[in-house]
Amino acid sequence: MSSITDLTPGVWTIDPSHTVVGFSARHMMISKVRGRFPSFRGTVTIAEDPLRSTVEAEVDLNSVDTGDERRDTHLRSADFFDIEAHPTMTFSSTGLKPEGKGYILSGDLSVAGQTRSVDFDLQFDGVETDPWGGTRAGFSAEAEISRKDWDLTWNVALETGGVLVGDKVKIELDVELVKS
Repeated sequence: MSSITDLTPGVWTIDPSHTVVGFSARHMMISKVRGRFPSFRGTVTIAEDPLRSTVEAEVDLNSVDTGDERRDTHLRSADFFDIEAHPTMTFSSTGLKPEGKGYILSGDLSVAGQTRSVDFDLQFDGVETDPWGGTRAGFSAEAEISRKDWDLTWNVALETGGVLVGDKVKIELDVELVKS
């Protein structure tokens, strides 16, 4: 079983064809809407001490895809992401520490002009040599955020007392890195 200490120091690039940037949120308090952002880029700089490594990532918010074009158009509007003023979401790590069998990756997440600290539960999934002689590493990460923390408060009250869109959003990442 490989360990984070098996990663070669240096810059690793996120492989977009083998990475998923996804999310889910409650709809009408009874189901979940899942979505993803297929357009993104990022790097991970592995330090000699892997716990001092850094992550920089940028997501094109215009690429949001929930499987419903009307909903995606609404998410791009000033009610949510306001992509005219803020076309990207960014993440910049501020720390990495061991936690249980994984790690906590802390960083600043910027959405719609607001920046807040977020902690991701991070799992190292391994490192392998690909068939072409390159080196790849895999990670998975999850975090739950409150839309209100980023002033993303648009909603509609339901007759039953709930709301159309839940406040909590789960961010789910499956990331494959390529050693540069």
